[in-house]
Amino acid sequence: MAVTNTVQRNIDMARKGYAAFDKQDIEAVMSLITDETVWHGGTRGPLAGDFKGKAQILDFFMRFGQLTEGSYKADIHDMLGNEEHTVTLGTSKITRNGKTREDRFVDVVHPDSQGRVKEFWRFFEDQVGAIEFLES
Repeated sequence: MAVTNTVQRNIDMARKGYAAFDKQDIEAVMSLITDETVWHGGTRGPLAGDFKGKAQILDFFMRFGQLTEGSYKADIHDMLGNEEHTVTLGTSKITRNGKTREDRFVDVVHPDSQGRVKEFWRFFEDQVGAIEFLES
């Protein structure tokens, strides 16, 4: 499949979002989502649930920041995209209560017609371990 302007825009928007999140530039991150965005936090753990719209997602980010003591960093290995999805492969690193954990992850973003996040999913290599670390 050929890379179109839309595919490149979607990948560029995702890269911008990861860079902003790593710098804790929440204002820039929030500019990349819409009031209709759905952020899936999983089915178990302190971040479980589906968060809809900017207000709920901002609350989710604040809770995430507290749980990770503001230590979150992502190392992006690759991004793949088409006009309907952007998939990110990476490794995240967080510190909590003096302990550090690294996880490999796959994120799936469904962009809207402007390239902003319409829907977000994250999958960890060790889902249970990642949840238990945040619960400890």
